[in-house]
Amino acid sequence: METIKVHIQKIAGNEDILLPRYMTGQSAGMDICAAVAFDEVILPGERRKIPSGIAIALPEGYEAQIRPRSGLAIHHGVTLLNSPGTIDADYRGEIALIVINHGDAPFVVQRGMRLAQMVVQKVCRAQWVESATLHETARGSGGFGHT
Repeated sequence: METIKVHIQKIAGNEDILLPRYMTGQSAGMDICAAVAFDEVILPGERRKIPSGIAIALPEGYEAQIRPRSGLAIHHGVTLLNSPGTIDADYRGEIALIVINHGDAPFVVQRGMRLAQMVVQKVCRAQWVESATLHETARGSGGFGHT
């Protein structure tokens, strides 16, 4: 498995927030913690922008995808909007999480709570080649339940 070095900065006042970390030896995603100043209550149907307390500097040619945690989704109905969120290699601001409560009960976000996960991926750039026709496949234009 390839390893890359990524520079990370804790935003002032968040020295107590843990850095993103892999929870098992083969985890693809690193858990990201909430850096709220006080407990944030998200009522059913509400969404809230939650700070992570960190900023990163990815190497050129990489992105970070911000994804929901499955345990929060199944147990509380809590997930992330704009999922997966993309952190581009040239972004230097604080990572924020757009959390929504699809559950039936208020959800309390506490400081240091593992709230999302981040997966670092290589990216490539597409160069479009406009064509009058596309080569045929067995599937063709079938979609939305075609298979």
